[in-house]
Amino acid sequence: MPATSPLSLSAIRAALLGLAVGDALGVPVEFTSRAERDNAPVSGMHAYGTHHQPAGTWSDDASLTFCLAESLAAHPEFDDADLANRFLRWFSAAYWTAHGEVFDIGIATSHAFERLSRGTPPAQAGGTGEYDNGNGALMRILPLVFHVAFQDEAAAHDFPAQLALTRAVTRLTHGHPRSAVACWLYLTVARHLLRGATPGAAYAAMQREAEEFLLSAEPEIAAELPHFATVLSGTLPTLQRQFVRSSGYVVHTLEAALWCLLTESTYAATVLKAVNLGEDTDTTAAVVGGLAGLVYGEAAIPEEWLAVLARRADIEELAERMGKVM
Repeated sequence: MPATSPLSLSAIRAALLGLAVGDALGVPVEFTSRAERDNAPVSGMHAYGTHHQPAGTWSDDASLTFCLAESLAAHPEFDDADLANRFLRWFSAAYWTAHGEVFDIGIATSHAFERLSRGTPPAQAGGTGEYDNGNGALMRILPLVFHVAFQDEAAAHDFPAQLALTRAVTRLTHGHPRSAVACWLYLTVARHLLRGATPGAAYAAMQREAEEFLLSAEPEIAAELPHFATVLSGTLPTLQRQFVRSSGYVVHTLEAALWCLLTESTYAATVLKAVNLGEDTDTTAAVVGGLAGLVYGEAAIPEEWLAVLARRADIEELAERMGKVM
């Protein structure tokens, strides 16, 4: 994508704003049950609730996404030390927060940042155990789709290079290969959406490319495939809602986000469906909100939601910076 092209800038704006709006819609009801959401479905921006924040407040999902976007704008080739420094500024000094306060952070991410603060190299900071597969890498990975490794025509099918870059970004907080595979699958969908594919076509392309690459990948990657059986089987769009899980587990978040994307036809309906699944409402809505932004564009995000979005002008300026180098 040519630097500063209208297409790249509009897509980056739509992705960042779409993610932040989804996050903000979910913040007031994070950790509430699906039954609670069925009794009182979210239909717009609300204030206070779980974290007692003003309407339009986004959480760690958007904050860490913006840290990655800003790091890529400064170092388009990717610099893990720079990203680690930005993450630590958020962790210790509320950098890239909505209102100067860190009010939400996942356990695995918190542990990784504590390691980083003690001098652990970025490549070794993320936990590598089976229980270190929360959604804290997936929630912030979307800006990576604008990297040349995903956008350059010559590299379009260099899946090993894409996965290697994805792992370099995820392992700052989540070092287990499952988190990297989840992020690569998500970015593959996003890459096809950026090229104009419909959600259904992007999902189908991701399945084909996963079969082409992951089955023959290194053993520790191939061994993760059974955990993504629902995503890769093609049955995801036909799942009934009661079988869509919305916990903080990275596989559940990927399934839920793609299910919402594939079963709705507007930005608003997509992110509200995610929020009203309950549980990890802000992250599910942020993860799918970025994709829905790519599909439907910034103009499809309700203006009344954008009007109260915290630091909207700063997000738009960040998109411009990123658009100049991506």
